[in-house]
Amino acid sequence: MNGQSILIAGLSGRALAESARRAGFVPLVVDAFGDDDTRLAAHRVAVLPGALAKGFDAAALGAALAERAAAAPSEPLGVVLGAGFEADPDLVAGLAERHPLIGCAPATVRRAKDPTALAALCAELGVSHPAIRLTPPADGAGWLSKRQGGSGGNHVRRAPRRPARRPGRYFQREVAGTAISALGIVAGTDCAFAFSRQWTAPSPRHPFRYGGAAGSLELEADLEARLIGIGVDLARALDLRGLVSLDFMVGDDGTPHLIEVNPRPGATLDVFDDDRGTLFTAHVLAGRGEASLERQFAVWAPPAAKATACLYAGRDPVRIATIAWPAWAHDRPAAGRTIPSREPVATVSAVATSAAEAETLCRERLETLAAMLYQMKPGKEVLP
Repeated sequence: MNGQSILIAGLSGRALAESARRAGFVPLVVDAFGDDDTRLAAHRVAVLPGALAKGFDAAALGAALAERAAAAPSEPLGVVLGAGFEADPDLVAGLAERHPLIGCAPATVRRAKDPTALAALCAELGVSHPAIRLTPPADGAGWLSKRQGGSGGNHVRRAPRRPARRPGRYFQREVAGTAISALGIVAGTDCAFAFSRQWTAPSPRHPFRYGGAAGSLELEADLEARLIGIGVDLARALDLRGLVSLDFMVGDDGTPHLIEVNPRPGATLDVFDDDRGTLFTAHVLAGRGEASLERQFAVWAPPAAKATACLYAGRDPVRIATIAWPAWAHDRPAAGRTIPSREPVATVSAVATSAAEAETLCRERLETLAAMLYQMKPGKEVLP
């Protein structure tokens, strides 16, 4: 895009920054990690480490974005938001007053992440959605406790037998099945979707913590058509724009149950993007109302099958040594940094001939990288 500057803010800005750089933008990033590869991709990086535990502070975030914009080689087109804003639509609205917002509007974020509003919309559209309630059930068996606006699975717990009311949390019926995520790109009335299978990396306190994703899935034609239909209906009803993701549980009977709508670019950007940064370009153009999907995706060339997975610190913190990082390792923390117990350390990726093979290779690479970082022999347990 002829070297145009663009602001990126999110808990982790690496994937967006790399995609932006591939697409020809000059990314300026504010995130919670400031990993080495983020710094390589970005023109400038500001790190707000407290955001990972407490969320973004509006004043600190606003100042960091203003400083990055002032250091940009050209006037930034606007700001692209990643994960970390779903729980605070007011913060998104405040940012939109100072920078052109590229992606979903604050009202869309508010409605998509309001469990009551989303449940009502699903009922109106005839979309299967697990029962939700804001007050604790008398018996917690079969219920999940979730944080409103949460993402990544860390906030999800199984409800105790006698659950108590907690501010900012709600309850959702647990649904069994296969976790399928739909990455969507929405430009006006046009929508396109790609599908991945997701898995968890459970820990004692976080049984539904995000583990990884593999795509592109070869779904049965009927299921794919149903998922696309749901995606189109939700995109139009919620006024989704640009890159978004929809999370489903597909039951044994083939019924897709919508679990969440994430009105921003998701973790599977790494899985489906190509060497030209086509998805980032499409997000910018769609978010600004300038895109035709047919024109954008005429050149889209994603890997045949790619998977990514997150490596977490084990029971003990890990201090990052100076190592020769493999090319398939991403989100690389700087040497000398200490990663607390059970926090994310890095991401691994793999390309193969099928989603299943890519996932298998990813899991092997998790063990290899963990052994390198912990200076342990392969096979010793280092993951929670």
